[in-house]
Amino acid sequence: MISQILIALYIATGVLIVIRLLLNGMHPTKTLAWLLAFFTIPIGGFFLYLMLGRNRRKNKLFKLKHTHKVTSYITNVSEQYPLITKQEYKEHHKIISLITQNSHFTPCQGNKLKILKNGDATFQAIFDAIEEAKHFIHLEYYIFEEGELTAGLFDLFQKKIRNGVKIRILYDGIGSISLSKRYIRELERIGVEIYKFLPIKFGKFLSSINYRNHRKIIVIDGKIAFTGGINVSDKYVKGDPHLGIWHDMHLQLTGPIVNSLQAVFAMDWYFVSDKDEILESIYFSKENIIEKENATVQIVHSGPDSDFSATQQMYFSIINEAKDYVYITNPYIIPGESILDALKVAALSGVDVCLLLSEKSDNTIVKWCIRSYFERLLQAGVKIYLFPEGFLHSKTIVSDNTISSIGTTNLDIRSFEQNYEINAVIYDDNFALALRDDFLKDIRKSKQLEYTTFLQRPWSEKLKEGFAKIFSPVL
Repeated sequence: MISQILIALYIATGVLIVIRLLLNGMHPTKTLAWLLAFFTIPIGGFFLYLMLGRNRRKNKLFKLKHTHKVTSYITNVSEQYPLITKQEYKEHHKIISLITQNSHFTPCQGNKLKILKNGDATFQAIFDAIEEAKHFIHLEYYIFEEGELTAGLFDLFQKKIRNGVKIRILYDGIGSISLSKRYIRELERIGVEIYKFLPIKFGKFLSSINYRNHRKIIVIDGKIAFTGGINVSDKYVKGDPHLGIWHDMHLQLTGPIVNSLQAVFAMDWYFVSDKDEILESIYFSKENIIEKENATVQIVHSGPDSDFSATQQMYFSIINEAKDYVYITNPYIIPGESILDALKVAALSGVDVCLLLSEKSDNTIVKWCIRSYFERLLQAGVKIYLFPEGFLHSKTIVSDNTISSIGTTNLDIRSFEQNYEINAVIYDDNFALALRDDFLKDIRKSKQLEYTTFLQRPWSEKLKEGFAKIFSPVL
């Protein structure tokens, strides 16, 4: 009798999930996949759906607190920027409008940018900037991992707090899971305010484990900021035993665009801490324009609480608008159908489409899933290069010597749908040329895949690719 009741409850739950899937308008193939999982994996299929299958963007379970104060703050930030007309950037006015609609930040001129390649250059610049801090230091990282870097940061924080500088830190509950309670207590002891983003809690484990804050942001005194792919981890300067040095790209920004990065941090801080003090205008600069510099930058951010995947649409638009070339460096290219089609259409249309990935991988299943897309891309004429040194973790795109982006967003479904991400989009010819030249330098030392050769790979590799691709929506 009890078993019959349990079976009836399970079937009733299945019917409710079917109704939910249909109402949410999920892609038919995803709907079918979840139904198969639910009815072929008893109990396990149900828990998998709870963790991975629910549409956060549709249900807004993690909606940030877009109160009147938050809305006014974002408006106040954008009002500080010099007005840019469509005529000035007519070739990119569509993507500018798209990002403005999605992320609510307009582009701004008068910025100075510095490319920071790899860990040594990045952390030297960050430590130097922290040394100069007078009022506040805001840090937000996916991975904040103890080691020599965090020990050095601790010493700097202690010094700056004695001088009256306010320090706030956000770290992700899964990405920084190795961060010890001892280190956190020591930070709190010296006066650092530190919060965990979406911590693992009993009762909320299934609803939050799959949705992470992948952003990397530092803002100092509202005058200088950093963002890009580099986490706080010694593997970027010392390497790790399996992959060697992690190669990555970061960006130093000064000028009014710092206010946009500060605004993203402020909203995340408000979401996690329920404190709104840094939504005050004193935390962004009104006199930040650098007269001798004229780089135009726009910040795009997205997450599972957004109406649309702004970072995915940014990538799609840059690829779609490309006329001569589009060069992409990214460690995790699991693109989904829309980006996959955009890459193929661009290549088939005569655009020089090049992808640069790491030859080594930090995850076996991810490696084979990425490779499962190679055949279709190569067939369409996309050029694929594998970087042989260490692990390439950069997330950049540059096109037609006019537009480029550096940020945290991978070219995969997780970044597009499940993570909180941030990218800086740069409308500047000189910056695009510098990023293009760096890309060309890297591919000269990389191995290019050939379509006919790739077709002859062993059937065992094809089997691994096919198996791994099943997990693409959650990798």
